[in-house]
Amino acid sequence: MSEADTEASRWLRFAHEDLQTATALLRHPEELIPRHACWLAQQAAEKALKALLIRAQVEFPWTHDLDRLWQLLPAAFQGGIGAEALSELSEWAMESRYPGNWPDAQPADARRAVESARVLCEQAKGLMASGETTK
Repeated sequence: MSEADTEASRWLRFAHEDLQTATALLRHPEELIPRHACWLAQQAAEKALKALLIRAQVEFPWTHDLDRLWQLLPAAFQGGIGAEALSELSEWAMESRYPGNWPDAQPADARRAVESARVLCEQAKGLMASGETTK
């Protein structure tokens, strides 16, 4: 396994751990703080995208903007999740961590964010397993 493969696998493991935690939060609606699940979902998606970029040996900026990261991916790695889902997840990087002039996250937001992150993480896992390394 190459150094890039090892590092990409580590990033993907972190993504799955964030997703597992977000999913666990959803299982306890009486204790759910939706913004926490949204933040973890965003982090899972971000780390999954960065894992793919590392695997493809594409340099990337340290950003929470999932759309920007997605655009850096080789064409062979794109597909599956839509731009709207990425944009919505990107918003949680700010809106879930800080109070501001936006509505609080609701349980439906958390469920949608976790599902979008799950789709992206599964897609990343499949691409990593395929051995694809297209630049």
